[in-house]
Amino acid sequence: MHASAEPSPVAAPTPIENFVPLAVDVRHLRVKYGKFVAVQDISLEIPAGEVFGFIGPNGAGKSSTFRVLATLQPKYEGEARVCGLDVRGDPQRVREKMGFVPDYFGVYEDLTVREYLHFFAAAYRLSVTGRKAVVDDVLQLTDLTHKIDFQVDSLSRGMKQRLSLARVLIHDPEVLLLDEPASGLDPRARIEMRELLKALRDMGKTILISSHILHELAQLCTRIGIIEAGHIVSQGTVADIYRQLGMLKIVHLQVANETPELLDRIRRIPGVTQVDSQTDRISLRYEDGAIEIEELHARICAAGARVRMFQSEVMDMETAFMKLTEGTTQ
Repeated sequence: MHASAEPSPVAAPTPIENFVPLAVDVRHLRVKYGKFVAVQDISLEIPAGEVFGFIGPNGAGKSSTFRVLATLQPKYEGEARVCGLDVRGDPQRVREKMGFVPDYFGVYEDLTVREYLHFFAAAYRLSVTGRKAVVDDVLQLTDLTHKIDFQVDSLSRGMKQRLSLARVLIHDPEVLLLDEPASGLDPRARIEMRELLKALRDMGKTILISSHILHELAQLCTRIGIIEAGHIVSQGTVADIYRQLGMLKIVHLQVANETPELLDRIRRIPGVTQVDSQTDRISLRYEDGAIEIEELHARICAAGARVRMFQSEVMDMETAFMKLTEGTTQ
């Protein structure tokens, strides 16, 4: 009698404790206005809790994408979901999960701040007894408590932008769509807006921001997407985009013993693509990922350079944006 074969081991279930649901899921989105195609073929997967920056020139398709997600653009091709809800099939429930701040303030400017927020609290069907506490909370968060009895029309643009955020926070949405929230703001108001967005990020909100202020998005966002002519030309973290582009990093050198022979030896270091002798320094370009900065310094010294200055820099997000939208990667 043969011994029975041992049962095959059962595969352990895939752990789900690290699973992060998608707050926004867009697949092959296409938006047309007559014959004009504003959004060509956009796909996005944005996990809950992420801050995603949408970067692109005017007319690139940012606002059209936001209008679809905000249930304001019913005619589109492809799929769009917010918190797992189909935008086209279940718009009312999507609105309950989402808050949208457009790039213009809107109407009702003859109301006071108190009247304005209580009006929207009623529109969101908050109970009469609970409205005051909610309004007080959003005013405190947006630092507008001292303006509660001012007319909306008397507020500065920066305060109106913060009031727009207070309005969409009344029903405590999970996802925020902010279309150019810092547009037209002075430097102080821009800093205040950035700090407010950081506070919302720390509260766990999923935030989509469209903006031209690229360096601020790079500081605030977990990922960014660069869009042009209705297409996303690149998306990922700032570091991802540099790697996708194969963008060159730059080092500025001063050496005590510069000679043509030394420059030739530096040019032969793997990963170095260009070495230029300037009036007071040597400018060196190298491929990101081909060599670490510490190894590059060691190789330059090994080539015989007596280094006085070694200063690294990286192309900023404005440069990345310009190169991407020009179709140039070098």
